[in-house]
Order: sequence, then C-alpha cells, then structure tokens
Amino acid sequence: MTQEIHPAAGPAALLAGAPREYHLTDEEIASFDENGYVILRNRIGGDLLRKLQAASTRWIADGHALKTEEDGRGDYNFATRPSGRVLFRINYLHSKQEAASLELLGSPEMLGIAESLAGPNFVPTYESLVFKNTGDGAPIDWHQDAVHPRTHRIFNVDVYLDASRKGAGALRVAPGSHKQVVDVCQLEEEFGWDAPGVIQTEMNPGDILVHDVMLVHGSEATLANALRRTIYYEFRPAEQILAEGPWDHSFIDQRLRLVALGLAEWKKQNPTSGPFAWNVDEELVPTLSSNAETELRIAHATHSPGSFCSAGNVAPTPNGRAVRIASQGEAH
Repeated sequence: MTQEIHPAAGPAALLAGAPREYHLTDEEIASFDENGYVILRNRIGGDLLRKLQAASTRWIADGHALKTEEDGRGDYNFATRPSGRVLFRINYLHSKQEAASLELLGSPEMLGIAESLAGPNFVPTYESLVFKNTGDGAPIDWHQDAVHPRTHRIFNVDVYLDASRKGAGALRVAPGSHKQVVDVCQLEEEFGWDAPGVIQTEMNPGDILVHDVMLVHGSEATLANALRRTIYYEFRPAEQILAEGPWDHSFIDQRLRLVALGLAEWKKQNPTSGPFAWNVDEELVPTLSSNAETELRIAHATHSPGSFCSAGNVAPTPNGRAVRIASQGEAH
C-alpha cells in the first residue's frame, strides 16, 4: 500500500510505487562516467515545465525589485556588465514562495536521476536558477564547479526552461575532463573556446543535462541572445559528505528534509500518479518540524572549492603541474 509523507508528521515510512523507467539506463550511466555528462531529452514537460517557467519569471522580477543585494540575504547574485549591474543567479529556490521548485525536487524524473548516480542516500546540496537575460550575452568562462577526490559521484542536474542553441551561447563541455583537475587558465590561453573535442550542447525546454561537477564547461559571449534560464540541483551521496565534508550529519539531515517536502508537494500536485520510492537508509530518515517554512532555506557555511581562471583557483594537480585537457578521443 502506498503511504504518503506528511510534513507535519515526518517521513515515518518510505514511499513506494515509482516506475523504474525514471532511473537512468546502464548505458546512460556508463556514458556519464565516461564523458562527464549525459543529456536526457524531454525529461520535464507539461504542467510542471510551465509552472517552473512562470516561477522563474517571478523569481527574476523579485530580484530586480531589490534595492540592494543585501536586501535579498545574498540569495540574488549580480554581475557587472558593460550595460551595468545584471542579475544572473538566484539561490535557495525553495524559500522563494514558489511550490514548483519542491515539486520538481520530489518528482520521479528528478529523483530517479539522483538515485541512479548517487545511490539511495542521495542528498540535494544546492538549488539555484542561473540565467542570461535577453541581450545579456556575457561569457561564462571555462571552469569546474567543484573539485574533490572522486571517491563518489557529485553532479548537477540542469533543467532547461528555454532553448539553447549553437552560436547563441550554448553551453560548451569538454568530454572526459571531469577525471582530473584542469588548469582552466592554460586551457583558455591555449585554445580559447575551441579546445580539441569540445562539444556545444543544444537543448530544448524540458531537456536535462546531467553533468559531473568536475566537467570543464562554459559558454562564450554572444550578442542579442534570447532569454535562457536553467535550474540547477546538485546531488551528492551522504556517504561522501560524511567521509570528506565539507558538511556534517546535521547538514545532511536538514537537506534530506527538503526531499520529504518535495515528495509531499509532488504527491499533492499529482494525486493519481505513482510517487518516487525513497529508499534512504533508516538512520538517515529525517524528522520534520511542524513549520515547513523553517526547512526551506538551508544555508551553506562552507563550499567545495572549484577550478576557475581567477585568484580563487585551486591547484591544477596535487603536485602543482598543469594538466592538459583531454580531447574527446582521449577521454577515458
């Protein structure tokens, strides 16, 4: 018998009923491990996609309405462009008064990916909206989101709300580059945007790109590009966090409460559909407070370091030597 998770009562039992087709195939997992990314076409559609598009419009409007960045508790990130200060990123989406972000988190389409790559004790560690406004074609330089010892998979699930096309700022990825720390400054200086094996990813609304956080990626500057919005959810296994940080068991517990809330919201919006079967270990099952609002913004006291061409770079390798990026044919 299917049991629901009610936020006030806490997830006393696991949900059952999600079909296996929401999990990645063995071939998709193998491709992700080999190349550092996999594209899933038409993964999010229908009412949920429309809700997310509408929610993102309101999130962006809320950010533009702020008088200062401090008014948004640092959740709304701006950058300096030739045209002035431009809003480009919004963090902690679940606390922004739009239930669609929780429905997405609790959907079988999302959690099937998470469990396929992180195992049953997956933890949602970040959630944000990154976008380029119409006419804001600033580049996103080559970078690796985070670097780590690679004992477990850590990955972002990128949900595209708008089309992304070659020649119009489509994301460029370097297949196989996730297997080592890359000197992205050297990469940029030597090749610019045309490093060997780099691929431009064309995406449609509702498509998902799942990428390893160490995959080298970026997008060049464009002129008069159309609006492009992407929702990013990062996942890690609880085992990785407990062994390597940078967080602790308390953080895991707080973040897993979001999964419970997401499952409840998805079931509320899809009462006749089978929910995702959450198979988290019993000792990690969170207990929710009676006030769901207190659970929705779990701030990060620290972050995993990334690799960027800036003063904040990590060393290219443990011995300090630059690592040449692998071309598509060399990726293993």
